[in-house]
Amino acid sequence: MNEAAVLSLIMMFGWLLLAGSAFASYRLSWGKTAQLGLVWVAIFVGLFLLVRLLGLEL
Repeated sequence: MNEAAVLSLIMMFGWLLLAGSAFASYRLSWGKTAQLGLVWVAIFVGLFLLVRLLGLEL
């Protein structure tokens, strides 16, 4: 592993920690968390399918 890959891993872990702590500050229940996660998955899958259906390239 070169220095750039190690730095990238450290930065990604830092961003994950930051996002996790921000999310934890909302103190949502597990059910609400799962619901929000499924909504985001549906949004991204829907956009992906729309782009594929229209034949667009980004």
